[in-house]
Amino acid sequence: MAKVSAVNAPGTDGRARIRARARRRLALVAAVALPILLGGCQVPNFWGYRGKTAQGQDTFKLYAGTFIAAIVVGAIVAALIIWAIVAYRRRGSDELPRQFQYHIPLEITYTVIPVIIVLVLFAFTVITENKVDAVTASPDVKVRVIAFQWGWTFAYSNEHLVMTGETTGDPDPVGLAGKPCAPVQDCYGPGLVIPANQTTRITLVSNDVIHGFYVPQFNFSRYAQPGVTNVFDLNPTKVGIYRAQCTQLCGLYHSLMFFHVVVLPQDQYQAWVKVEQAKGGNFSAGSDTNLGTSPNIPAYPGVGTTSTTTSTTTSTTGGTSTTSSTTGASTTTSTTKAGA
Repeated sequence: MAKVSAVNAPGTDGRARIRARARRRLALVAAVALPILLGGCQVPNFWGYRGKTAQGQDTFKLYAGTFIAAIVVGAIVAALIIWAIVAYRRRGSDELPRQFQYHIPLEITYTVIPVIIVLVLFAFTVITENKVDAVTASPDVKVRVIAFQWGWTFAYSNEHLVMTGETTGDPDPVGLAGKPCAPVQDCYGPGLVIPANQTTRITLVSNDVIHGFYVPQFNFSRYAQPGVTNVFDLNPTKVGIYRAQCTQLCGLYHSLMFFHVVVLPQDQYQAWVKVEQAKGGNFSAGSDTNLGTSPNIPAYPGVGTTSTTTSTTTSTTGGTSTTSSTTGASTTTSTTKAGA
């Protein structure tokens, strides 16, 4: 009895086709799963912060949604590329495949779908920006933040309290539950102290050049610009100490222009206010209106002070005119004879 060749055995071609389809499906699954697996170590944060304020959480949702959309689009594109490589690979023939000049349905599809994706992302961006920029009519705490070279002033309007610090010096090393501020890497620079689960209104100005108010774990950044007042609300949702910094190159000591935000429970916040007021940090009602225009500020770390105010006095005695001009701590005097 003649043997049947394995090549021509019944069902051999069918099994080969099944194995080929299985390989293609496996490649498709790998193309879809690979981006997710590569980012799996950070899912669902995607190397970002979830946000420690209500505004920061809205920002994170937009960021995470955009990241997921990018993964999906990237997986689909990769799958199509792999499919084209596998399905149209060379099979030992020099014959050209059928050529198409136009494919109207396909062209409409790959034009319309990206437009829809962009419009959806744009709509979510507008909605999120409106939430982040919204301000309430009656905030619980009002703080005027004044950036200067190189430090920060925090003026609490309702509490009539002013805290000023430069570079890494912290005039207010407040921590949680009465403990010192820690860890040290989150406590550089002066501290902005605000209560948790309440609305804090920030009025941000600059005393000299452009600075940046940036709190990474709040997913929030704003310019402090001379001549421009930026107003925004922060609604911290979790007690903690959060590092912050200036994000705009503002001069020699920009790299040291840190600050930190201390979010306290309401009772600890009230206790901190009383302690600081007892230290003599009060200012009279309404005196914060000129803050940010001409306060005495540090010239540079550890050396003297300067002032933006200038006074000039002129007196005439015995035909001689004397003019004195004082700016900060420096005084210059010039004498001119009458008639000269």
